[in-house]
Amino acid sequence: MKFPKAERIYLQKEIEELFTPGNAKGITNYPIRMVYRYVTRENEAEPRVKVLISVSKKRLHRAVDRVRAKRQMREAYRLNKPSGERAANIAFVWLANEPQESSLIHEKIKELLSKL
Repeated sequence: MKFPKAERIYLQKEIEELFTPGNAKGITNYPIRMVYRYVTRENEAEPRVKVLISVSKKRLHRAVDRVRAKRQMREAYRLNKPSGERAANIAFVWLANEPQESSLIHEKIKELLSKL
């Protein structure tokens, strides 16, 4: 399984819709928060689920830690992609102030995706 650009949220409009209050729902499973919004896809060629991964400079000050956290979340998502029928936009936001173990991140993302 891959994680191509087509499955990523990169348009400013989609990001704003996802984080506008009232549009989306959020679930927190420390150290990750998942914000999601069910959408309708007009084009059948588009993937059902699109994902945004965010690690704030405020949380992890060192760039190497931010890059590692993003890599951990991407890998955990890639291995546990949701199999539901509904189309959704999902954002994973890092909440911890220090790096975490990969096994913990995999477990937390799996739990969050099961609640989707």
